[in-house]
Amino acid sequence: MALGFIRAGHHHGDGEVNPKEIIYEHLGDAYGWELPFCHDVRIPLPIIVKGTDGWHCFSSSRVTDGGTYAGFTIAEGGDYNGKLVQLQPDGSQYRPLDLSVTKNVAAIFVAALLVVLMVMHVRNWYKRHGMTAPRKGTALLELIVDYVYTDTIRPIMGKEAPKYAPYLLTVFFFILTMNLLGLVVIFPGGANLTGNLAVTMTLALITFFIINFTGTREYWKEIFWPDVPMALKCPVPMMPLIEVLGVFTKPIALMIRLFANMMGGHMVVLVLMLLIFIFTSMFGAVVGGVTTVFSLAFALFMLALDTLVSFIQAYVFTILSAIFISMAHVEPHGHAAEQTKE
Repeated sequence: MALGFIRAGHHHGDGEVNPKEIIYEHLGDAYGWELPFCHDVRIPLPIIVKGTDGWHCFSSSRVTDGGTYAGFTIAEGGDYNGKLVQLQPDGSQYRPLDLSVTKNVAAIFVAALLVVLMVMHVRNWYKRHGMTAPRKGTALLELIVDYVYTDTIRPIMGKEAPKYAPYLLTVFFFILTMNLLGLVVIFPGGANLTGNLAVTMTLALITFFIINFTGTREYWKEIFWPDVPMALKCPVPMMPLIEVLGVFTKPIALMIRLFANMMGGHMVVLVLMLLIFIFTSMFGAVVGGVTTVFSLAFALFMLALDTLVSFIQAYVFTILSAIFISMAHVEPHGHAAEQTKE
């Protein structure tokens, strides 16, 4: 992927590679979808914005490469670098309400579609063949579903497992699909979805809302009036404050863990590829050739490791979500439990 960006001309004025610009463009979002190894050619995406003069909808091809359409352009530098802005009569830039279908948004739709197709494929198999054991890819999907549900969700959530398994299995396959698509260079891959903080935050917020909107009365009691010595609750509500803080640290942990691990993997691969061009420009073709061998070897190793990490991070997000949801379904214990049964 780095090769494509460098061929697109991301260099300093003296011909040296600009690593910052290459990394930023690869890891960031965009208003078009670059083709592999030919980043001068982009698949246009719809731009939907509300400027000072109302709503506008047009193709992103009209504003790429410094173009301007209806007063809109993509800012280069400044506070809105890489974002769509509306040029004002006084020369200033106005950031409109932007509901455009960017590369990341389009990639999310692609990932969601792939998950739906996988689920429907397994469903259709059993609809056609009854309880006959599936084969090949269908068998692999069934194996993954069975492992995640039987060995992870059910032991953690117990009797609540059937109720929350649809969400947990969906989020597992959705994250896994996004992770793997981010490792694929050719279209429709290449979008750094789980390395985008907005995407991981949205996933974490969904789990956050499920936790707190389905939590039992005992769960909320343990937050605001935990079973600890009175000195820790009154007059200074130390433990309730800690418990309330814990309500918000759970989704933050989910968000940061997924984001940091996936972003780190992409960064390492990019840096390894950029070393080829940096060493070549600094020390010549001989050193660059030697660097190429080692960089490509380590980059391939990191890609293989990232593939494993893609499964692990999807699994970790799912298992932590299951744990946090199960913790919100606290049953009364002790004398309270006996009174409830009576």
